[in-house]
Amino acid sequence: MKVARRITRLLIANRGEIAVRIAKAARANGIVALGVYSDADAHAAFLDAMDDALRIGGAPASESYLDGAHILEAARTLNADAVHPGYGFLSERGTFARSVEAAGLIFVGPSPDALEAMGDKIEAKRRVRDYGVPVVPGYDGEDQSAKSLRHEAKRIGLPVLIKASAGGGGRGMRVVEDFSTFEEALEAAKREALAAFGDATVLLERYVQRPRHIEFQILADAFGNTIHLGERECSIQRRHQKVVEEAPSVALNRELRAEMGNAAVRAARSVGYTNAGTVEFLLDEDGAFYFLEMNARLQVEHPVTEAVYGLDLVQWQLRIASGEPLTIAQTSVRPNGWAIEARITAENPQTGYLPASGTITVWEPPDGPGIRLDTGVRAGSNISIYYDSMIAKLIVWDDDRASAVARLTHALERFRIDGVPTNLPLLLRIARDPAFRDGALTTRFLEERPEFMRPTPAEEPDGAFLLAIGAALATPRAWRIGGVGIPITLRGQQRTVQVVASHRGSGNEWNVDGNLQADVAFTVDGGRVVATGASRYAGRASLHDDEVDVSLEGNTFRFALGDPPRLGTVTHSKSRRGHEAVIAPMPGKIVKVMVREGDDVAERDLLVVLEAMKMEHRIEAPHAGKVRRVEVAPGALVSSGAMLVEIG
Repeated sequence: MKVARRITRLLIANRGEIAVRIAKAARANGIVALGVYSDADAHAAFLDAMDDALRIGGAPASESYLDGAHILEAARTLNADAVHPGYGFLSERGTFARSVEAAGLIFVGPSPDALEAMGDKIEAKRRVRDYGVPVVPGYDGEDQSAKSLRHEAKRIGLPVLIKASAGGGGRGMRVVEDFSTFEEALEAAKREALAAFGDATVLLERYVQRPRHIEFQILADAFGNTIHLGERECSIQRRHQKVVEEAPSVALNRELRAEMGNAAVRAARSVGYTNAGTVEFLLDEDGAFYFLEMNARLQVEHPVTEAVYGLDLVQWQLRIASGEPLTIAQTSVRPNGWAIEARITAENPQTGYLPASGTITVWEPPDGPGIRLDTGVRAGSNISIYYDSMIAKLIVWDDDRASAVARLTHALERFRIDGVPTNLPLLLRIARDPAFRDGALTTRFLEERPEFMRPTPAEEPDGAFLLAIGAALATPRAWRIGGVGIPITLRGQQRTVQVVASHRGSGNEWNVDGNLQADVAFTVDGGRVVATGASRYAGRASLHDDEVDVSLEGNTFRFALGDPPRLGTVTHSKSRRGHEAVIAPMPGKIVKVMVREGDDVAERDLLVVLEAMKMEHRIEAPHAGKVRRVEVAPGALVSSGAMLVEIG
């Protein structure tokens, strides 16, 4: 039993929005909030939430947020008496928790033993199985040879899921639907698991093809009291990472909720769990559920539970860590209303939502009743290549699900971010989708809607181009000539608009002529642009270098602004005939180079493995040919657009 010991100075061993979230809860409990930061975060917005903070190392996480020794040294220097790990990084490392306790500090989380048991997915499945919790059929044996794993995969049957034993978040996870790709998928899963968690051990599971992902929030104290705070629906995922979460779930009735909740409590008790945690299940179409894993930490999506149950989970974490007992009985836990969370990430819609980096120039989140925003950024914040792409969480609450969905949609439509591309268009398509509005969700929701991952012509309306033209005309440019029409070229994802804008009189009226025609009056006030003609369009538009970011009716667009005209010259595009440069779609680190100069490759052959924002990405051959040049080597850092391989 833990002896009561009040926390007075809390070191938050994390960054971004979760560091801000923990700091707010600490202050509400009269606790001093202490932070740490890497070189990449020296001027980060989340540091404003700290009473004091120290540098702990270089930009790569391995040199800073994953360096337990540096974090403990910061704790000693700042005279902390407790450490909160947040989520990710060291939050589920039993060795780190042990080192915190060995230093005489309170670790705000479960015991090292529980962390190690639940952090090892193989051990976790064994423990919960002994407590009567159903698990997905699979293989969790000690023989990790490729031959043995392939044999077990054939026994389980396709499709089969390869999953890192030591971690989560979609890292070290591959679905195999054809045994011809098994070895490649196994190698990639092991490599990614080793890089992310320091452990290449994997397990195999039958891949349940159209399940819901349902998880239960657990609270447990050191006095034997364990309760659950209902379920969260986390079925909308991409690359095994959650995108939208909600509480409660339309799929559970009172009986199933009680059955799954009791199983979650048993899973927590199987390892003597204390503090806050989450037990995750797969729920198949027949109503059967299976234990997936237990996240022995605070979850990214915890705010929806807080909104529905009226509790501050971080404050309860601090109270339990201080040795206080739970004062909430299971019979008193009652949901109220509906909450939905959308994860806002720095991802480029034009590249199929690959992670993006850059500097946020405009940050205008929505506000109002029933809206909460958890974030660690602001205008001017730099989004680097070193960390996860999530920059904020938008949480809405209302009396029922339909009202919550409407509130989410309206809030997303009003959210404006410039300077860095984001997944706001994807989130809006989800929120507006009839199946989402009906609650007909599975983990294949996005997989079954591939069109959601790419812009469509309808997403680049004339109104968006007109707002971009208005912003361009309002910006002084050296190539303007008085009395002469101004040529403007805007290149979107789906089409290019070329016009000549001629000023009509001394006011703000213009004639736009070309493959977009309009007589229009532009009103520009800061970033707000109104175009009034045969139709009226009002939105936001801003220029950054040679690009225009536009926000119109809840959708965002990015147009490349063409070069100014050159009089008396002709510009030629030079390229090697028949050769094609394969370029980096985003900044990142080269993990593996699979080809050499002179190699023959087929279309879709793997050329390079690129790591960006903690995920590995396959760079494949666009067509068959011969490798003419290889410009990169393993370990190299590359910028977006850098040439990787040339194929002839």
